[in-house]
Amino acid sequence: MSERVSLLDRTLSSLRGAWRDIAASARGALSNQPRPELSREDAERLRVQLRDCLEGKGGEVSARARAADLGRTYLALNAVGRERFLRLLATEFDIDHAEVGRISARLKSAADDFERGKIERTLRRALEPPRVRLLTQFNALPEGVKFLVDMRAELIRLGREDVELAALEQDLKALLASWFDIGFLELHSIGWDSPAALLEKLMHYEAVHEIRSWNDLKNRLEADRRCFAFFHPRMPQEPIIFVEVALTKGMSDNVQSLLDESAPIDDPTEADTANFYSISNCQRGLWGISFGDFLIKRVVDMLAAELPHLKTYTTLSPIPGFGAWLEKRLAEEGDDLLTEEERAAIAAGGKGGFAALVGRPDWSANIAVAEALKTPLMRLCARYLLNETTPAGRALDPVAHFHLSNGARIERINWRADTSKKGLQQSFGMMINYLYRLGDIEQNHEAYTGEGHIAAASAVTRLVKD
Repeated sequence: MSERVSLLDRTLSSLRGAWRDIAASARGALSNQPRPELSREDAERLRVQLRDCLEGKGGEVSARARAADLGRTYLALNAVGRERFLRLLATEFDIDHAEVGRISARLKSAADDFERGKIERTLRRALEPPRVRLLTQFNALPEGVKFLVDMRAELIRLGREDVELAALEQDLKALLASWFDIGFLELHSIGWDSPAALLEKLMHYEAVHEIRSWNDLKNRLEADRRCFAFFHPRMPQEPIIFVEVALTKGMSDNVQSLLDESAPIDDPTEADTANFYSISNCQRGLWGISFGDFLIKRVVDMLAAELPHLKTYTTLSPIPGFGAWLEKRLAEEGDDLLTEEERAAIAAGGKGGFAALVGRPDWSANIAVAEALKTPLMRLCARYLLNETTPAGRALDPVAHFHLSNGARIERINWRADTSKKGLQQSFGMMINYLYRLGDIEQNHEAYTGEGHIAAASAVTRLVKD
């Protein structure tokens, strides 16, 4: 945690310094910094700052300096002050609803198409909140885009229970979505010889399988591994999303084996399978803006060009929603979740009921208990993946939905594939291979997004039928 805090502190310190210099060089003097909580007096000065930014007097240099000074004001605030800053932006720099109403009334009485088009353009401008024009000005600053991404991360949290801040968050999301169109992103390979600052960020952002040390990271970047990330030209040192790949013979069925630092390094030219074992979104402020589907397709293209002997593209993926789903089902149905044969097998072993067994913290380490639980847990996991859906008819598990949307199929459920504490809590140690068969991707995607059909290998579907 201390490493993550120090990384954030260095980033903020660099940002404050860069913007201080811009403000100083353009304006000759710095404005007084507010109190951390943004007092009433400070809030009034902030209103003036915001209005000055909107008026845009003095040309591009002055506008850039005012934006830098406004950003420095935000960075100087604590959590309370930032919320007050954002609320002021949300409430006092929204659209003029009365003006929108007046323009809409004029539209109804337009004399002809020419006048109607003119009024519609006026209405379009009136529907853009002034706060969006304010936020757009940060694009001209060094690290200004990253600043807005982090601001939205703050708004996502605050807007959950606040309509006004949620509206501001949606405005910012729309702005960022236009800037982070997939056509603007650059895909780069990351290796052990990449800049240390970038490698440190990989350790910070890894969200699936924690990178425990520099040696762990080095192991993930060896010759039989690949790591690819999307970057934005305005955030060249900040990965947006990255994927880790292991090159092996055959599909991997155990993540601890993949991450074993003592395992020999395989020759990538002899591998026939690319295993995508971790995909991490790095920027919380870009949540809801999809990149992962494009990332996988682009990486497959790059791997196929580099290693044409690869025949199989698959994942070794977690099942993050299964544990919570089963816990809920057990609370409602208990051992009635089991088939008669499963109940009889567990009873014959004299080991106690199913609910009691899966609730034991040591069940995975007890070979006899684990063996008794394997059949029902594998079946229920297959049921969860294939039959449990959202009201919209999509897979209930978020990782399953992601890969199925991308055109993969559920190929195999792996028993005891992740025996880490997190893996056991999420999915009783099970993981999934999602197979990306290049000739079937488009058909699987259309069937899932159009009809809700979940593509799965017969070995998986049989688990539910059995």
